[in-house]
Amino acid sequence: MPVLPHRLGAPRPGWTRHADIVVIGSGIAGLTTVLHARAASPDSRVLLVTKALLDAGSTRWAQGGIAAALGVGDSPAEHHRDTLVAGVGLCDPVAVDILVTEGPARVRELAALGARFDREPDGALSLTREGGHLRNRIAHAGGDATGLEVERALIAAVRADPSIEVLEHALVLDLLTDRGGRAVGATLHVLGEGSRDGVGAVTARAIVLATGGMGQIFASTTNPAVSTGDGVALALRAGAVVTDLEFVQFHPTALWLPEHESGQQPLVSEAMRGEGALLVDAAGRRVMAGVHPLADLAPRDVVAKRMSRVMAEQGVRHLFLDARHLGTETLLRRFPTITARCRAAGIDPVTMPIPVAPAAHYASGGVRTDVWGRTSVPGLYACGEVACTGVHGANRLASNSLLEGLVFAARIAEHIAGLPGVRPVDGPGGTPPTGEPTGARGSGLTDPTERGDLARVMTDGAGVLRSAESLRATSKMLAGLGDLRVSGATVQAGPAAWEMTNLRTVATALVAAAELRTETRGCHWREDFGARDDEHWRGHVLTRLDQEGKLIVTYEAPPAEERSNGARAAQGPSARSQAPSAPSGPSGRSAASQARSA
Repeated sequence: MPVLPHRLGAPRPGWTRHADIVVIGSGIAGLTTVLHARAASPDSRVLLVTKALLDAGSTRWAQGGIAAALGVGDSPAEHHRDTLVAGVGLCDPVAVDILVTEGPARVRELAALGARFDREPDGALSLTREGGHLRNRIAHAGGDATGLEVERALIAAVRADPSIEVLEHALVLDLLTDRGGRAVGATLHVLGEGSRDGVGAVTARAIVLATGGMGQIFASTTNPAVSTGDGVALALRAGAVVTDLEFVQFHPTALWLPEHESGQQPLVSEAMRGEGALLVDAAGRRVMAGVHPLADLAPRDVVAKRMSRVMAEQGVRHLFLDARHLGTETLLRRFPTITARCRAAGIDPVTMPIPVAPAAHYASGGVRTDVWGRTSVPGLYACGEVACTGVHGANRLASNSLLEGLVFAARIAEHIAGLPGVRPVDGPGGTPPTGEPTGARGSGLTDPTERGDLARVMTDGAGVLRSAESLRATSKMLAGLGDLRVSGATVQAGPAAWEMTNLRTVATALVAAAELRTETRGCHWREDFGARDDEHWRGHVLTRLDQEGKLIVTYEAPPAEERSNGARAAQGPSARSQAPSAPSGPSGRSAASQARSA
């Protein structure tokens, strides 16, 4: 495996901005953190940094809704149970308990803020089901436009507060730390912001990563173009611990369009199956019948695997979602966005089955945090898809992602408000990264012209189906991408090269984690190790970057009492109740779980 850069090659910061709290990312997690930070500390100076426009992240594309125990007869305990089942033994029950018990209040808080959720005639929230849920507990808005409505309400609240400074078109580059290793700021590259054009630095007493996912490492994804793993890559370069990157959830039903088989794919919400749509093959045979007790509403990993199997056996590139029996009124009322998008592509769901195929959707792993959002780097927090709080385990339960953003963003703001009221330093406490001169060879940047190759090889070798052979080939290809001695390329420092370097960093870390975990669990499917192995693999894979730029990948076994019980107890102290620490080395369990230097 390659040596990865500790800093992105970039010019020295030419300007500096100071704040009390810097939040990087403007999806549900970032926006909620900012609003709660202002509420908890009214005198604080809060800076919200976002890569493109405020509404350009993944939140707006969330169709299904937000899961919470809001209905009659439902309870946090039942939501807790469904989440643990979907997570296949790797959820942290303490974090899940926080999610499901604090979640209903956060959803009601969002409604009070102005989010217009769909309601029944009596005014009660309209709730539906998605895969893995045994109750109707998915609150939705605009039929299938929940994310767009949630984002609208949050952005309106942010814009209404003149004390919140917003910096758009700002790509985060690297973390700044003081001599004690505490995060005190970050470097950014800003486009079109007048006096703050180019590379600059923002400093604060707390830095919050809410940068979203990494779906663009795959050729076909439901993620927008901005989802290039910037936060995870930054955290690795800063020495933070990253957890369970091998668990990437592939959404079973992305709209399959033959002319657009790469890049962001339109999502066909799981809520459509919750209303009764069925997965079928070209002959009309049901794909999920007899495969799982929940059939078409089985957890996403089960459905994606089954679809991939059937597609491979039949030699086809897609299957179908048949919603015709739902009728015109239901389709137009509940799924207006999906219906319009399908019709624009020449597919009328009222009269035709919808062609669908799995696409990379959500990273269940990420920067390791405790239940207050603290990472292993003091002063650095993370929430949303960039983080691994422990609630998703090996496979995220449908519609828990927006809820996680709401709950843990609020907890981060509460924790920061309790910190000593020190002002930010006058400048970065550590030495700002200088990088190499623009255009220099060997600057630690990866040639952006190879981005398509990276996405294709990741899809082929580290997608839904994986094996030792495919992962080995993928790792070899990723190593070659960075060898400028072979290509002779001169990489120009800039957004394209920085994004590509981040993509290669997170892809390399993901493949290393997937190689280490020699079992099939949740959304990690090894063809050469097809069974779940609780005896050896009920722990977590931790990844970090050493001082020489080498990936250190270790297996963290569960506590002895959990191994003997066969499942993590829902009561008692959690490892995540304390700030996470860096992996200390191999577990000593077996050769497969030893620390590896990549």
